[in-house]
Amino acid sequence: MARPRTRLAPRVLAWLATMSVAALAAGCAVPRSPAAMAPTGQDSFATYASETRAWIAQRRDFQTDSVADELAWNAPREWRPAAPATRGMLLVHGLGDSPWSFADIGAALAAQGFLVRTVLLPGHGTRPADLVGVDLDDWRRVLREQAAILARDVPQVFLGGFSTGANLALEYALEHDSVQGLLLFSPALKSGVPGDWLLPWVARVTPWLRAPAPGTAQQSALRYLNVPTHAFAQYYRSSVAVRHKIARTQFDKPAVLVLAEHDSVVDVEHAMQTFAARFTHPGSRLIYYGALAPQATPGRVLVRTDRLAAQRISQFSHMGVLFAPDNPLYGVQGTQRICWNGQGHIERARCLAGDPVWYSEWGYRESDKVHARLTYNPWFDWQSGVIAGVMGGVD
Repeated sequence: MARPRTRLAPRVLAWLATMSVAALAAGCAVPRSPAAMAPTGQDSFATYASETRAWIAQRRDFQTDSVADELAWNAPREWRPAAPATRGMLLVHGLGDSPWSFADIGAALAAQGFLVRTVLLPGHGTRPADLVGVDLDDWRRVLREQAAILARDVPQVFLGGFSTGANLALEYALEHDSVQGLLLFSPALKSGVPGDWLLPWVARVTPWLRAPAPGTAQQSALRYLNVPTHAFAQYYRSSVAVRHKIARTQFDKPAVLVLAEHDSVVDVEHAMQTFAARFTHPGSRLIYYGALAPQATPGRVLVRTDRLAAQRISQFSHMGVLFAPDNPLYGVQGTQRICWNGQGHIERARCLAGDPVWYSEWGYRESDKVHARLTYNPWFDWQSGVIAGVMGGVD
């Protein structure tokens, strides 16, 4: 079944094309200052986490009065299981996000016996402008260093990632046979937005697609709300690199891919096709939140509906697959309602005022409803059970 696709307006595509032509005509890149990044090269996770936390404290543009909470949400974190661990899971967040992305998944994996750790990708956790000088190889280096440290601490290493982080995790796993399994949440193997190939050119002439403006929030306590053009270009590079690698090989170990039908960020059809052709382990599973015709649902694909009227959910979102309903920030009663969701000013104002809302992916509208972003997964416990079943099958 074909899925609806959110597309850029023609004027946006025309603007991207115009900026790309300007980049070619200019023949030079926008000057970039040296990257402002936390120190790397540590010999233990504890040192890495401590030094990164200190770096965030020094440079972060804090959004609340609770410095301690914001540091906890944005710094690398570890969950330890009750018994000594023989398996470790390293989790990589997405573009503009933070280690808080895995607050619930990390705890669930630790309950399954994993030693769980998160990384903070360079340029994140402080202020969006710190992404301007960061390169894809900087992100790869942190993953490489922390995966090597985890391999010294436990016999078996697993990787997980969300969106861009899923690209990085998969790329590393394809290059390192020692990785025993993968968890890929909303993997951004291919963008769902046409024209993304123009981003490296656009980044040469403009540092921002949406220039920071006084009075416009650039970040929340948990994530960036605006990202430099250069950082989008690094995401695009990651997607091209991982597509090239997976096209030439297969991942034949257990994996779980999690996708939402109406994800406006990634090309869900491409990810499903990649799973079918390239993730060959019989125990691997693709969790799909949406509706698929029975003939389009092979045995390794597990489907759950993404429209739950009783919970005022119209459709699932790119980020919502990560969080449990009782998450204190993003759950049913969470404090971080996302009202900037592609609606009109009136609907957004009602959302911000605390009016009753429905929940959806970015850009979804119904004439009689106000929609905020869906930031939690009502199927989270079931999803954790699927993950435990797949990863529990690893010898």
